Amino acid sequence: MFATLLHKIPIGLKLMKRSLFFIVLPLLSFGQNLKISGWVHHEGLPVSKANVTLNDSLVQTSDKKGRFEFKGLSGGSYVLVVSHTEYEPYAILFTLARDTAFGHLLLHKSVKELSEVVVSGNRAEKVNHLSVAVASQEFIQRNLSGSLMQTLDKIPGVNAMTIGSGQSKPQIRGLGFNQVMVVEGGIKHEGQQWGADHGLEIDQFAAGAVEILKGSASYMYGSDAIGGVVHIHQPRLPAFHSTGFSLNSSSMSNSNSIANSLNFFYRKHKWFFGARATLRDFGDYKVPTDRIFVYDYAVNLPERYIRNSAGKERNLHFSTGRITEKLYTRLLVSNVYSTGGFFANAHGLEPRNVNEELHDASHRDILLPNQKVNHFKAISNSTFQAGKHTLSWDWAFQQNDRQEHSQYVAHGHMPPVYPIDLGIDETLERAYHKQVYSINARDEVGKGKHKLMYGLNLEHQKNDIGGWGFLLPAFTQWQGGVFVYDKYAVNKKTTLHAALRYDAGKIKIKEYKDWFMSQDEGYLVRSEVAFKSFDNINWSLGANHTVGNFDFKANVGTGFRIPLAKELAASGVNYHYFRYEKGNINLSPEKLYQIDLGVYWKNEKLEIELSPFYNYFPNYIYLNPTARHDRLYGAGNQVFEYEQSKVLRYGAESQIKWTIAQAWSTSLAGEYVYNRQLSGAKKGYNLPFTPPPSFLWSLTYTPHFLKNTSLTLDVKHALEQNRIVPPEKVTPEYTTLNLAAGGSFSMGHQKWTLNLQVTNLMNTKYLNHTGFYRLIGLPEMGRNIIVTLKIPVVFTI
Repeated sequence: MFATLLHKIPIGLKLMKRSLFFIVLPLLSFGQNLKISGWVHHEGLPVSKANVTLNDSLVQTSDKKGRFEFKGLSGGSYVLVVSHTEYEPYAILFTLARDTAFGHLLLHKSVKELSEVVVSGNRAEKVNHLSVAVASQEFIQRNLSGSLMQTLDKIPGVNAMTIGSGQSKPQIRGLGFNQVMVVEGGIKHEGQQWGADHGLEIDQFAAGAVEILKGSASYMYGSDAIGGVVHIHQPRLPAFHSTGFSLNSSSMSNSNSIANSLNFFYRKHKWFFGARATLRDFGDYKVPTDRIFVYDYAVNLPERYIRNSAGKERNLHFSTGRITEKLYTRLLVSNVYSTGGFFANAHGLEPRNVNEELHDASHRDILLPNQKVNHFKAISNSTFQAGKHTLSWDWAFQQNDRQEHSQYVAHGHMPPVYPIDLGIDETLERAYHKQVYSINARDEVGKGKHKLMYGLNLEHQKNDIGGWGFLLPAFTQWQGGVFVYDKYAVNKKTTLHAALRYDAGKIKIKEYKDWFMSQDEGYLVRSEVAFKSFDNINWSLGANHTVGNFDFKANVGTGFRIPLAKELAASGVNYHYFRYEKGNINLSPEKLYQIDLGVYWKNEKLEIELSPFYNYFPNYIYLNPTARHDRLYGAGNQVFEYEQSKVLRYGAESQIKWTIAQAWSTSLAGEYVYNRQLSGAKKGYNLPFTPPPSFLWSLTYTPHFLKNTSLTLDVKHALEQNRIVPPEKVTPEYTTLNLAAGGSFSMGHQKWTLNLQVTNLMNTKYLNHTGFYRLIGLPEMGRNIIVTLKIPVVFTI
């Protein structure tokens, strides 16, 4: 039993493998009436029916509150192992000299993976009626890419909206931007997620397991969860009485990227502490072409480098907390800073005015145009066990600062020469400053077959702007919601779910006037003062049922999203797209009706899963190209205005895994999204950024003579995306090959992990339909060799 568990328990415990031989020795006698007790939980919630084994002989089962107790023990060395069918095993080696209470023993969800693709809706997640995918820390380590969402891009239904080689944002089932919520540390992550060129300010080295909810989860999370949720969990807590550090290093050949992330940790009994510093630098990346055309203007790419696509990250993280039998509390503080260039030939009038000699002199400098982003976050999480009630509350403060720098270029009535007395940095085109205060509170209580949860969420935002350019005005916003959720266990095979939520929100938009005068109209008002109020009721009904080898799940419900300030009041030129974007103050909240189904079947060698979905939007918000052209602020850019229309969406994800032999397995995963506008100016058209149907086939070899090692070949094929909406272009089909190999090995008394990936092995020239630079025909990154190494050093204290 121990030989099996020692390959699954946390790294620090694995290092104690040799110590287990002392179990066979007579226990040192420190007394004959000692006691061990503890509380087993998962993220603050009790775990009942967990097997708690002491020295592979004494066994107990945790009660409804997750508690266990062993009495009448002698002093000496012990191994305590906690196991449960839905969680990863956990073990601890200790010496008993007096009565010991372990407090919280934190378990982590057991994750089943289809080779490089994560199973959603498996038995470990069957209590959730939504379609769920879980990527473990090991999955992230094996598939590490330039950003977190690029790392998770192999999961069916999940796509990365790429912005060069170092940034990306999530898309779930064809929905993105503010339609997908990102949650870190239990709090909604608030950046400038409304922009296609705005990446996700998350350090993937600091992420634990990532849980992805596909489909609307508004009933639990509120606005912005209408398309799904990317829930980033914290890394596992250190083992009891341990200290040490771990070093994660990675390098990528295509962009000459170098990254190092150093993590220190310490845990005595009730207190724990952690600190992490991440440094990453990457140069211009390369594509498999020598020339592209930026709106019919030819751009040469010497040595195939994308000029000015280099960047860097500087991230710091700190965490500390305390665990007792009834209270779990944790404080997280992080600061994520990044700076990166925009492709110099694809910004405003830059295609004709780029100083190519200056840009091509170095592939690691960051010149104009570029962006600088700093995201500070402080989060407090607490969980308290009060009788039958599990009370949880979170509070957070976030500050997001984003600056876009570019050469000053006069448009319309702007002065031809930048006025030095304006008081704004001459290169600061736009600046966004956001401060967010958040509070979550909830209570979970079990009554008979019911497991009831109710709570509230509150959030207040203050958004300021700066720079000599203008796209959207400053605004303040608050929103809040209350919800109740009931999970009813009909029997061991069937569970019913029901939820109801009410939300309300207000937004105050500030006035903005041009800092320069127009010839006849003075200082033009680009944004007027406006107040908007919204409220909404959402509901959800679901069921899970198990029959033999089958698991079924079904969900019907609603979702919603409050319009953004940009959608309500934008009035400026987006130079990345050469278009004038105009808001619509009359927009109503986006509404969704959804049906989500799932079926999962498994035997000893075969696993099959299918997750179909159906969505209907009576008032989907989209940016519509009009027949008008702007003459005041640009060179006749086409005007795009936000409108609403009825939209139908449906699709599915599927996954199959077959264990061919003991060392060989294969898997096939696919995704398909169909959508159509049923009304409005673009009736009959697709929605923008709709991913094409795609398939991922994997073949994995796991040699029995080399423990913890594997070799995987991936083949991804995407079909042509010809269902588009102007100004999108048809994206041809493509096939890419990827190789991955990795494993763990011992160095001294430590276990190192080494992984190697070769992405786009054949250096294929292809276009990503959801990529930021798709409209100018810029292909995705060419061949890239990625090497990652994790070195843990753990000591017992």
